[in-house]
Amino acid sequence: MGGRERPVHRRDALGAGAVLLASALAAGCARGGGEAGVRGGDGAVRGGDGAGGGAPASSLSPPAPSPHGAAAGPAGPRRFPGWPGVITHGPRDRPRIALTFEGRGDPGLARAALTRIERAGARVTVLAVGSWLEAHPELARRILDGGHEIGNHTEHHRDLAALAERDEHSAYEEIAACARRLRRLTGSIGTWFRPSPGPGATAPVRRLAARAGYPHVLGYDVESRDHAATGVPAVLRKVTGELRHGSVVGLSLARPVTVAALPLLLTEIDRRGLRAVTATELLS
Repeated sequence: MGGRERPVHRRDALGAGAVLLASALAAGCARGGGEAGVRGGDGAVRGGDGAGGGAPASSLSPPAPSPHGAAAGPAGPRRFPGWPGVITHGPRDRPRIALTFEGRGDPGLARAALTRIERAGARVTVLAVGSWLEAHPELARRILDGGHEIGNHTEHHRDLAALAERDEHSAYEEIAACARRLRRLTGSIGTWFRPSPGPGATAPVRRLAARAGYPHVLGYDVESRDHAATGVPAVLRKVTGELRHGSVVGLSLARPVTVAALPLLLTEIDRRGLRAVTATELLS
């Protein structure tokens, strides 16, 4: 993550991308319906579109070079002095934004999303659910090999704030179990923690996260609401209408409507002169 930043998309594609974006926005939600039929700027979504300082490092061997980009070494949580316990955005004076994704759902769609992100030269942060990584352990390395970063989104995606009120030990274990899984798969407990189901964190949850090794909770200031969107235009309007310098955007990695929206969204980010970087890069 110390390499040279690349533009989000090639400038010679901006004209076509802007036309597509305008068409999509003008269409409104009339194209909506089920997510499965959504098409993006580069065709129908198909599950097979893609290629298959915290805790101490494990004995895992270094990652092999990947066709998706330079392999990333294990990274752990960092403390950012002067920033609050819950970080919702980065510096407002830099033309950077962070796209953050909830890591769960159809693994084929997740790979398709990562492939489309990498085609645009973007880097993102995936907050992975531990049980999802248990079922698809190869995705942890796939995320890192694409030049992205991976973090902790609890083990089972339970309502962590409610759980912490009645059973603090179980709430802590939701965080710690995912951290242990990340360490086994990557050599690190991940770069960030985000509670489930949403970006906010109560005082007990922040305390438990710090105990597990995460000095900050990663929130966001732009919510895509892609979990409720019926079409690509709805996602684009919501995100592009609120996006500004330093924004952290909350998205889903494996929803058809999100995967379909990514090419147009990334083109619009580039058109605005912004760069999509990881959350750690945004704060660095």
